[in-house]
Amino acid sequence: MLQMKLCGDLVLRTKCAEVTEITPEILKTMDEMVDMMRSQNGVGLAAPQVGILSRFLVMMDPDSEIVYRMINPKIVSFGATTRTMEEGCLSVLGADGLPVYANVTRPEEVVVEWTDETGKQQMAQMSGLPARIVQHETDHLDGKLFVDYLSPVRREMLMRKVRRKK
Repeated sequence: MLQMKLCGDLVLRTKCAEVTEITPEILKTMDEMVDMMRSQNGVGLAAPQVGILSRFLVMMDPDSEIVYRMINPKIVSFGATTRTMEEGCLSVLGADGLPVYANVTRPEEVVVEWTDETGKQQMAQMSGLPARIVQHETDHLDGKLFVDYLSPVRREMLMRKVRRKK
């Protein structure tokens, strides 16, 4: 059974290795990650969040409920328009055990390439929430958290809420 890694665990700050072979273990893990994401009312989950330092993630488009299983995802272009929206993370929890939130500015559109679970190359232009989710989750694969986009003062205020849990 997979276990969620929480803020402060070094696995969340480590750059993940490329997946060189799609194994039955990776496919099983991705299925478990989808279940975990849904059970925690999340919209995305990256491998390091469950302690695996490999470049794969799962995410859901909240509007269509389409689930993407992305192996070696890469954002190949970012749109020029940005938008500030509230973000949280299943690995960044407050004292109440719920995600803490902060406003983060990101590009509104991206083009992403990935390998799907069957080994087929995929590409999609995403905008709105799906674009935000894929940016958030691919950041995890590079050891980056949404709090890294905050000013030092805002980050410290947010992290005080997180630290209370420990």
